[in-house]
Amino acid sequence: MVKMKLFSRKKHTHEDLLIKEINKTKLALEAAYSQFEYVVDPDLIDSCIYELNAIQNRYKYLIKQAKASETTYVESKS
Repeated sequence: MVKMKLFSRKKHTHEDLLIKEINKTKLALEAAYSQFEYVVDPDLIDSCIYELNAIQNRYKYLIKQAKASETTYVESKS
């Protein structure tokens, strides 16, 4: 009789979660840049710039954390 494991609880290491957050933030940054390209209203432009700055700062922070923990992160080209 073969037992199937329906649910597997894979332990996520700090490094795995950090890389996942970096990738998620990178996608958010790409989306924010894309949105910025199509905005014409001055208020929305300001909003996009604010959002871009916030996401860029988060990305820099996460990369700094990865370097500090010596996590290997290979940036993929989309």
